Amino acid sequence: MPFMSRQEIKEVGFASVGENVLISTKASFYGASKIHIGNHVRIDDFCVISAGEEGVFIGNYIHIAVFSSLIGKGKISLGNFTNISSRVSIYSSSDDFSGNFMTNPMVSELYTNVISGSVDIEEHVVIGSGSIILPNVKISVGAAIGALSLVKKDCEEFSIYGGVPAKKINERNRTLIECEKKLLSASHGR
Repeated sequence: MPFMSRQEIKEVGFASVGENVLISTKASFYGASKIHIGNHVRIDDFCVISAGEEGVFIGNYIHIAVFSSLIGKGKISLGNFTNISSRVSIYSSSDDFSGNFMTNPMVSELYTNVISGSVDIEEHVVIGSGSIILPNVKISVGAAIGALSLVKKDCEEFSIYGGVPAKKINERNRTLIECEKKLLSASHGR
């Protein structure tokens, strides 16, 4: 996949960009001035990142796989060492589906009831392919979300979740924290 040059990345107008950042030339960005990208980040083909008023914050050592999207008015943050698998959708805003209001951005706000809230994905989280994360959710350190899951509520640290809606199905091993220490030690030459 072709990646943007450092100059092309600069021209997008991100709020900040770290080192060793690979961004597909086929990714799309909206509200780039509110998107912060850390070090060692890869964003693949056909990803859409649309930052609202509160911005998008992408930490270090992050992979966002093909066809994924981060969209909404609220803040979206990805902690270090997070992996977003293909076709994951993260929403910090959602229409009200009750039928009491109209939906879609082409309808006046007088007739809609858009729900917005932050999505906080902490360090060492992995989100499986095709999963959907809704507004007002915190996915705690080390949580794993199985493929095709719908996350509507907070997820506990080092736990595995799956299903629609996502439910806790197991504990997750914490050995990856030791792997992180070794990686960081090796990369700093210590």
